[in-house]
Amino acid sequence: MATRKEGQVEVLQTLYSMLALVFVLVACVELGDAATVVDVYRLIQYDLAGVPFGSRLAALNHHAGSLPFTPGTDLSRTVIIMPIREVNITFLREYTTNKKHLGGLLLLLPRASSDGSTEETKDADEVPVVGLFRNVLAELEQLLVHATVPYPVYFAFEDPSLDAVLADVKKNDALGQPATATTGGYKFVVPSPEPKKISSPMMTNIQGWLPGLKGEGDSNQLPTIAIVASYDTFGAAPALSVGSDSNGSGIVTLLEIARLFTRLYSNPKTRGRYNLLFGLTSGGPYNYNGTLKWLRSFDQRLRESIDYAICLNSIGSWSDDLWLHVSKPPENAYIKQVYESLSNVAEELGFRINIKHKKINISNPRVAWEHEQFSRLRVTAATLSELSSAPELLENAGGLADSRRFVDESAVVRSVKLVAESLARHIYGQQGKNIQVFADGSSLAVNPSYIRLWLDLLSRTPRVAPFLSKNDPFVSALKKELAEHTVEVSVQHEVLDGMFTFYDLTKAKLNIYQVASVTFDLLLLLVLGSYLILLFSFLVITTRGLDDLISIFRRPPSRKVKTA
Repeated sequence: MATRKEGQVEVLQTLYSMLALVFVLVACVELGDAATVVDVYRLIQYDLAGVPFGSRLAALNHHAGSLPFTPGTDLSRTVIIMPIREVNITFLREYTTNKKHLGGLLLLLPRASSDGSTEETKDADEVPVVGLFRNVLAELEQLLVHATVPYPVYFAFEDPSLDAVLADVKKNDALGQPATATTGGYKFVVPSPEPKKISSPMMTNIQGWLPGLKGEGDSNQLPTIAIVASYDTFGAAPALSVGSDSNGSGIVTLLEIARLFTRLYSNPKTRGRYNLLFGLTSGGPYNYNGTLKWLRSFDQRLRESIDYAICLNSIGSWSDDLWLHVSKPPENAYIKQVYESLSNVAEELGFRINIKHKKINISNPRVAWEHEQFSRLRVTAATLSELSSAPELLENAGGLADSRRFVDESAVVRSVKLVAESLARHIYGQQGKNIQVFADGSSLAVNPSYIRLWLDLLSRTPRVAPFLSKNDPFVSALKKELAEHTVEVSVQHEVLDGMFTFYDLTKAKLNIYQVASVTFDLLLLLVLGSYLILLFSFLVITTRGLDDLISIFRRPPSRKVKTA
């Protein structure tokens, strides 16, 4: 009889264990469906001359919320989700400049397409909307880059899962049920360690030569013309700073000019009596620090052989005007020659070249244009750009607003024709003559497909110098491409000067959990507790009897203390 009862008890215990396991598995499946993981890109963190800027935190573990909020609401434990389309600059300026407490900020960018552009409005009749979006994004970026933000800030691209989360958050907020530990909602978690300083950030300069043709018995060094473009970028999110125009357009223009002239210089009959020096420099956003170190590596003889240098900067989104920025007065004979050569070609191509003179203040460490580093070493140079005035420090350096969709391939093609034709007329002594060395349809024609492919590649490649290693695949690709069109390609590695200090952690995974309210937790606890009490009572009754169960809850009789 006892053996039979024991068997029944074992069966019942097994049955209840299986039921409990099924209950737990169902709960886990429901919770697993409520979790989402997305890629997020952190706001840059850096120090400038010891002053902290950017986001100073990386870890995130707070509930999600959306705008608007009633005045006086405590947001110290709330992550605000804010699409760029609905960005509130006033709110952000209040919480950045006034150092107000905020749990975190997630900014949603328009969905990215395969070429690195964003799926915003693209129709011709919606161009003003696109321009407005770009201006707002640029203003937002400058606000975040030049402020000390005491909370985590991340960027992410819109996708269906984030759109659904945002819709739910807005709905709950509108109903007066913001996410808290009491009410539940969505919780954002980025389990990130503390950011660390990047020790000795590197800059890599790449140069290539096309040597000119010397005459018989000519022992003098040939004059040199330098074509230079800075290739690195800076922006609010280092992992998204592709700089399609600044300075992707300058890089592509330089590579295409090198490709065109290598065809001329490969034949001794058409090789000019000028050396061509092509330089892809680093450290552009940081006062062209890499350009300065590259020039200082030249010996005096090479530096004196440079007839002039043309620096290419942001020449991919213009229509009718380009600007030639110079440090020497326009009346200077060398500057006048360069300007007139470019102006003549521009007039034939149907647009204008404007010249702008800006003196160099030697005592001011700020270097606004790349040609100023040449001028400081007494080398004639000029910068060709669509920008009419010099940008401020860390401005127009390839940030979030500088994407592929804002670059016009035809503008880059015209820029290549302008520089290549003016160089050819200078090299072959054809100034003032209406000739076309690189005429459309000829074997020396500009290749739009080559330009398009490189623009697409650059628009998918972040290039913030402190986060590029010596052997970075992009740097290797630039070196390989320049080696296809020039000779004696060399690479120079330099350490960025200590004025800037950068911190790591540019990308992370954001875990989104849909958490239940405390009421649900209490209800679940009550159900589980009741289940365990009933199970315990049933097992005691079936094994020992009802009297044993009742005796458990009886108060034991008090024991009298014996006295001596």
